[in-house]
Amino acid sequence: MVLATVTPPWAYTLQLPQDPRGPGIARSTLRTVLRVHGMRDLVDTAELLASELVTNAYRHSSGPYSLRLRGAGRNRVRVGVWDSNPEIPDPFVGGAVGTPCVLSERGRGLYLVRECADSWGAYPIRGGLPGQGGKVLWVECAWKPERPGCAPA
Repeated sequence: MVLATVTPPWAYTLQLPQDPRGPGIARSTLRTVLRVHGMRDLVDTAELLASELVTNAYRHSSGPYSLRLRGAGRNRVRVGVWDSNPEIPDPFVGGAVGTPCVLSERGRGLYLVRECADSWGAYPIRGGLPGQGGKVLWVECAWKPERPGCAPA
């Protein structure tokens, strides 16, 4: 008789204050979580995507924000970021995101999300106590050996 090993679902949430060191702490946490769960091949792409989302949460909201990591299947992770700003940016609402100009100081991050994430989405958070509204932006990425251009060198 052979017993199958089932990996239980996992999820982690990291609460971050409105502090410029928050995105770095989020990236470090993501790397650790993915390595512990045997998803080393996803670290570079997931870190790139998470970095964009948490940096935007820090820059475009005035309060705390959070990073949520969840296993989404074999070699697949969902990265979600909540912040108190209710505005959902394109491409998360189906809007087009063009290729940014080489000299642009802004706009590259959401283009990277579009290029590197396998799926993405957003949903508003309404109601609750003051400071608990806002939005959640999420991306999913899976390990694909044929996608070398989405990970930092």
